[in-house]
Amino acid sequence: MSIGVLNEGPLHAALKAAYSANGGEQEVSVQTFVADAVRNGIMYEIQTGSFSGLRRKMAALAEVGPVVLVHPIARTTTIVKQPEDRSAKPASRKSPKRGSLIHIVNELVYLPQMLNHPNFSVEAVLTEVREIRVFDPKKNRRRGGWRVKEKHLLGIVEGVRLQDMADLFNFLQMELPSPFDTRDLAAALDEPLDIAQKMAYCLRHAGVTEIVGKKGNALLYETGDAG
Repeated sequence: MSIGVLNEGPLHAALKAAYSANGGEQEVSVQTFVADAVRNGIMYEIQTGSFSGLRRKMAALAEVGPVVLVHPIARTTTIVKQPEDRSAKPASRKSPKRGSLIHIVNELVYLPQMLNHPNFSVEAVLTEVREIRVFDPKKNRRRGGWRVKEKHLLGIVEGVRLQDMADLFNFLQMELPSPFDTRDLAAALDEPLDIAQKMAYCLRHAGVTEIVGKKGNALLYETGDAG
């Protein structure tokens, strides 16, 4: 058993099993790296955390063949707090936070140019999860002394695969003006401004859009084929 398998959590393991089902393999050596799953000639890397630090591995795998970076986003999270007294009943509640597929931009900012590679794509997976928390007296008091022990997959709601950064425009709920700023983008996405700012960053660094001016302090963008 590899070190990666020993350290992985239940959520990662469940997704790896899903992507290696129907004849796939798990923990496949590819050059100096290990792909979480390989099925029908496609390599899958399951990343439940940040994309920071993944660029080198993803670039190397993409040079070998098609690779999909899979990232779960929790639409709903059931938080279960395990009491210190094991005989007591755990407390359970639903988190008010709700994820959306467009929130993949929170991680795409770490490798915005990778989607320009023909062998690389990202799959955002909307999930329902159960989060197990345990009391830790060393934990920051602002967080109440609780830390996340593990996450479990309850179900997969839907997913979307991004083949290139322009696919982010499919999340728009209305047409963008030309040129547009991040507030226009936030309105078109029906998402907070910070999500629009991250999307704008990804699009610009991938060469999908370009800066064409300013409106006050706001940068104005147009798509590369505008005009």
